[in-house]
Amino acid sequence: MKSKCFLLLLAFLTALTVSAQEVVYEEYDLDNGLHVILHQDNTAPVVTTSVMYHVGGKDRTEGRTGFAHFFEHLLFEGTKNIKKGKWFEIVSSNGGQNNANTSQDRTYYYEVFPSNNLELGLWMESERMLHPVIDQTGVDTQQEVVKEEKRLSYDNRPYGQLLPVLGKSLFKVHPYKDPNIGYMEDLDAATLEDVIAYNKKYYVPNNAVLVVAGDIDVAKTKKMVSDYFSTIPRGEDIERNFPKETPITEEVKVTAYDANIQIPAVGVAYRIPGFKERDAYILDMVSTYLSDGKSSKLYKKIVDEQKQGLQVGAINIGQEDYGMYLVYALPVGQTSLDVLVTEMEEEISKVRSELISENDYQKLQNKFENNYVNSNSSIEGIANSLARYYMLYGDTELINKDIEIYRSITREEIKAVAQKYLNPNQRVIIDYLPKEKIDN
Repeated sequence: MKSKCFLLLLAFLTALTVSAQEVVYEEYDLDNGLHVILHQDNTAPVVTTSVMYHVGGKDRTEGRTGFAHFFEHLLFEGTKNIKKGKWFEIVSSNGGQNNANTSQDRTYYYEVFPSNNLELGLWMESERMLHPVIDQTGVDTQQEVVKEEKRLSYDNRPYGQLLPVLGKSLFKVHPYKDPNIGYMEDLDAATLEDVIAYNKKYYVPNNAVLVVAGDIDVAKTKKMVSDYFSTIPRGEDIERNFPKETPITEEVKVTAYDANIQIPAVGVAYRIPGFKERDAYILDMVSTYLSDGKSSKLYKKIVDEQKQGLQVGAINIGQEDYGMYLVYALPVGQTSLDVLVTEMEEEISKVRSELISENDYQKLQNKFENNYVNSNSSIEGIANSLARYYMLYGDTELINKDIEIYRSITREEIKAVAQKYLNPNQRVIIDYLPKEKIDN
C-alpha cells in the first residue's frame, strides 16, 4: 500500500512539474515569409537569437553533395558589413557565444548574448541572410576546412564510416543515400556560380524561422525584428519531390571496412518512417526499451550476463522523409558477428511477439517524461525546440504537447509497430570490419 501511494505521489509531482514548465510563445509571419517566434523568459539576463533554414544534406543535385554543410561554414566568412574573419571576434568580445550545425534536413545558426546585446544578435543574423560575401577566396578557404573536418570526423576516426555506410545501405534513390558532409570531389567540382545559386535558392526568409528567446521586451523585439528582417527580399518558393524508396522485402547483407579499427562491429538496420509519424515515436520507445541503460534488454543480456559484447545499442536516427533504425554490437573475444545478430534478433522478436511488462512500460514513460523536462530546461534548448517543431514538424505547439504523444502510446502499439517494421526480411546486416581483413 505504501509503495502504491508513493507511486501515485510521484506521478502527481511529475505531472505538476511538466504542466508548470509550459513554454509560452508568440509567432507570426513577416510579409517576406520569414516566420518569427518569440519566447519571453526574464529569469536571467541572457537571450538566444537563432535562425533555422529548411535546407540540409538532402537538398542537392547529383554531383553536388554536401552543399548545406559547406554553407554552415561559408556563412561565417563575412558579410557586407562584417569583415572577413571577424564574426567570432564580434560575438566573443560582446560576451556571447555562437555555433551552427547541419543535418540532412535543416541548418541551424544561433547566438547567445547578454540580453543587452539582443540587437547585435538580430543584426548579425540579418546580415548573414541579406549580405553574405560569397567569393572564390571564401569558397576555397572553406573547402579546405570541410576537407579537414571530414578527415577528423570520418576518414581517420574509428567507426567514422559507419553512418555513411548505413545511409548507402538503406537508400538507393533518395538523397539520404549520400553523407550529409558530401563527397569531396563534388565540393572540388563546384563552381562559384553553383555556390551563389544555392545561397539564392535556400537562404531566404521564406525558407527560414527566426527564434528569439530569453530576457526580452516583446514589443521592442518585434520592432527590431521588423527593422532588420522585413526588407530582406523573399526568395522563390522551394519545391521538393524526392524519389521514393522501394520497400525492403528481403534481407540484405553488406560488408564494409575501416582502417581505423581493430574490433569489428555488426549492425542490423531497418528503414522506418520519418520522425513526424506516430510510428517513429513508438520506435523511439522500442530503442529505449532495448538499449537505454545497463538494465535494458540488450545490454543486460549481451554485455552483462552472456559477456558476448563490449557494447550494444539500438538507435532511432530520425529524419524528415525516412528514418534509419540501427541495432549494433561490438563482440568480445572470439564471439562471431553472426552470434551477435542472432542474440539481438532474439530480443527484437520478443518485442514483436509479446507485450512488454507493465513495469518496463512505466520505466519507459518515466524516462520520456524526464527527457521532456530536460529538453526545455534551458533557453538555448527551448529556442532550438521552437525552431525545430515549427520548421520540420509544422506544429510549434509540439514543444508543449510532444510528451502527450509518448504518454498515449500503449504496450499493444509497441508490439504492433515492431511487427510492422523490425522483421528479418526488412533488415540490412552490416559487417563492419577492420581494413586488413580485406586482403585475407
